[in-house]
Amino acid sequence: MSTGAIIAIVVAAVIVLVLLAVVLPRANQRRDDRLREKAGEERYQARDRELSAERAQAAADEKAAKARQQAAQAEQSAREASHQRDLAGEHHERARDLDPDSDGDADNSDYDSRNGQDSRDPEGARDAGQTS
Repeated sequence: MSTGAIIAIVVAAVIVLVLLAVVLPRANQRRDDRLREKAGEERYQARDRELSAERAQAAADEKAAKARQQAAQAEQSAREASHQRDLAGEHHERARDLDPDSDGDADNSDYDSRNGQDSRDPEGARDAGQTS
């Protein structure tokens, strides 16, 4: 091989090495930029889903609170109804005690204070607007 050919090969090799030294970092930089952009999109989607989950949790918590409030109101209404039934029973007992036609026997009471119905009307005809 001639000296000129050897010099040409060496110069070509140096040029290839310089080109690789310039091109490879730029390619790596573009790849890193694409990865950073993709990571940013993933972070945006993750935050969007977090916000959606927080809204759903807040809605569920609100529904649960309303359900607890309604349950408490229902319990209060049941206690009030029971109290009113007890009072009605007391009034029936007093009326029976005051009635001169009543025999005064507590076991033969016409009013059942537990369910608020006339014991002479076991099918609840009074409550349905019917008379016996």
